[in-house]
Amino acid sequence: MSETLKSAIIWIVPELLTSLGFILALIFVAHLLRQKRSPTSTISWLLVVLLLPYVGVPLYLVFGGRKMKRLAGRKERMYPKPTSRRIGILEGQTERLLSSYGVPMATSGNRVRLVPDGVEAYRELMRIIDEARSTIHITTYILGRDEVGQALVDRLRKRAEEGVAVRLLLDDVGSWRVGRRFLAPLVAAGAKVAFFMPMLHLPFRGRTNLRNHRKLVVVDGRIAITGGMNLALPYMSNDPDAVLWPDLSVVVEGPGVVDLEDLFESDWKFATGEDVQEAASEQTPIGFEGTGSTVLQVVASGPDVPGDPLYESLLSLIFAAKRRIWIVTPYFVPDEMLSRALSLAARRGVDVCLIVPARSNHLPADLARESYLRDLYNAGGRVLLYQPNMIHAKAVLLDEQLAMVGSANMDMRSLFLNYELTLYVYSGDLACSTACWIESLMADCRPELPVSNRWRELGENVVRLLAPLL
Repeated sequence: MSETLKSAIIWIVPELLTSLGFILALIFVAHLLRQKRSPTSTISWLLVVLLLPYVGVPLYLVFGGRKMKRLAGRKERMYPKPTSRRIGILEGQTERLLSSYGVPMATSGNRVRLVPDGVEAYRELMRIIDEARSTIHITTYILGRDEVGQALVDRLRKRAEEGVAVRLLLDDVGSWRVGRRFLAPLVAAGAKVAFFMPMLHLPFRGRTNLRNHRKLVVVDGRIAITGGMNLALPYMSNDPDAVLWPDLSVVVEGPGVVDLEDLFESDWKFATGEDVQEAASEQTPIGFEGTGSTVLQVVASGPDVPGDPLYESLLSLIFAAKRRIWIVTPYFVPDEMLSRALSLAARRGVDVCLIVPARSNHLPADLARESYLRDLYNAGGRVLLYQPNMIHAKAVLLDEQLAMVGSANMDMRSLFLNYELTLYVYSGDLACSTACWIESLMADCRPELPVSNRWRELGENVVRLLAPLL
């Protein structure tokens, strides 16, 4: 190769690569601006794509999708066309707001019981599986390849061999360690297993970002367990001496289970193409009796739901709160609006208390949360750092009557990207039980934030710019 040709290549190739990076950046900037993102999220992605195009563009291809129209449109929407004219049994602002997004109305006659730890959750799970007579429907983000996951697979295999229709839906990212060999005995017994949005089928289509983070077990269409717990250690165990992360779930019986079953059936149909109701046409469903006294509302959120009902209703509830807003969450990376709403509530005298782990299992989230924690603390809110270990529970307590328990963390990924499930329980008794559980955590918390200085504040503010990307 001549020296002239070598010189030309050395000069032309960098120019072409620079031009290509610039063109790709422009394309994705245009795509970014077309999406209905928060200004903070848009600016964060713009900085990464424009300043580091060779890094930012691939990251955006994998992680950047929010409610990607083509992909999300393949899944049937959970709710019918929304209307603001329906009035439910509560006739309150929250139910009316959720109804405007198509969320099913609250149901009365439910029995709802708090499951305050992983040992009790494990035993409740196994109990209702053993009592199943027709169907066992489970969706989870993580199924562990440990003693908990093995015990669950063994128990489900036994019930499938006894003729119970078992369906297990796993998220492909959360349960990536679970292979076919681990699940083979379950499938051989006649159970059906599916993975939500398999990663290897369509790479670079936003699938990495759109994860099914819902946790739900529905048995016979009459009883359900939902909340924040994955089906693995350290979330639950049968060993009372096991070191578990504090977590929270609820057992539900009554009319609200119908909405939970509908949610599972929608996710299952998207993952497998199978219509559960048609497949179960020969089975006689077991009915329920609405003999309880609790009113609850099942609120799904994610790409299969029009708008952002969880986020919007949470904002509305924070602005309307009069006495207290207690929040337990493993990660606290809100957007600017949610952060400001909590600070304003604290400034107007509402008891705003936020409990987060002193150190979570995700260092980037811990770095990103610091400035938000400091904003709330400086506004008069209580920020409590749980010391013993990680907290995985997701709960919000508002005033005296409403407890929110589910799978959604208080961060932008849960509020805007993932498929999530939250129960709005309108019950003074459950609110009281939730308050007692939260107070038990407070005893092991430190009420002081790390001492601030100029360099720490600078670092916190820099990380805050990238918080929407986490």
